Amino acid sequence: MPSNPTPLAEAHPDAPDEGHRSVHAALTRSSTGPEDLRELEAGLDSLQSDADRKHRIDWTRILLPVAALVVLVLIWQFYVSLGVKRRDLVPGPLDVLGQMGVLWGEGKLQEAMWTSLQRGVVGFLISVAIATPVGLLLAQVAPLRRAFGPLISGLQVLPSVAWVPAAIIWFGLTDATVYFVVFMGAIPSIINGLISGVDQIPPQYRRVGTVLGASRLQMALQVILPAALPGYLGGLKQGWAFSWRSLMAAEIIAVGGTIGFGLGSMLNQGRDLADMTIVMSAILLILAVGILIELLVFGPIEKRLLRSRGLLAGSTR
Repeated sequence: MPSNPTPLAEAHPDAPDEGHRSVHAALTRSSTGPEDLRELEAGLDSLQSDADRKHRIDWTRILLPVAALVVLVLIWQFYVSLGVKRRDLVPGPLDVLGQMGVLWGEGKLQEAMWTSLQRGVVGFLISVAIATPVGLLLAQVAPLRRAFGPLISGLQVLPSVAWVPAAIIWFGLTDATVYFVVFMGAIPSIINGLISGVDQIPPQYRRVGTVLGASRLQMALQVILPAALPGYLGGLKQGWAFSWRSLMAAEIIAVGGTIGFGLGSMLNQGRDLADMTIVMSAILLILAVGILIELLVFGPIEKRLLRSRGLLAGSTR
């Protein structure tokens, strides 16, 4: 008697690999012989191996970036050793590392890192709180999107540094100036990312929500927003990048008053002192923060999201 198809393959939509296919094929055949049993056993072994690999640490994700960093530092040191430029114009890695030690001992490095990180994270979170409902509203209401969509896109391509002079005039040399510039850099990118994610939702999702009697608010929060997560996450990543760059631009230009000492201020101080070791220290720290946020925050979230939707197979992440 033919056996009913098993839902085993559907129970693992995020890993449609050879093991699942073998198990499913063996269990859905009309007869079960020695060949089928061997295939089923091989498929189960493959599934077990896949599960073991998931719990294993992928050291290449750590070693390859470290190796790339070492190669870049060696190239940097080699260029400095050639003497093409004076050491005061192009300092070596050890010179920059020594300057970082001096700044750490003076407490300036910790102060700059904390000030910029605090501003960046707080400004980004407030931007998310503002941009998410606005993006959902524009994505759901066609007249509003047609009216304000071009303006949002225009604000996204407008360099954030253009807002700094206006913000200084409006708010003076205060933290409000910095936060305003961060908002204007992050909010348009998050809104456009969310709208793009909503546009990619299959229409069947909305129909199912309507059939189940979802209200407009329930449709937005329980159907539209979860389905638009890939595009929304892309908008969040871009929003963070824009907010971090906007913050640095504001800290470099808006100096003095009650504005604290951040990484942008350190960069500007190095320029004023014509000290390239300070300039390079600030640049490397700004770069390091951006890389760490990607590796520790957005990278794992994106990987988990892709795996939950079965989109990680074949990816190079």
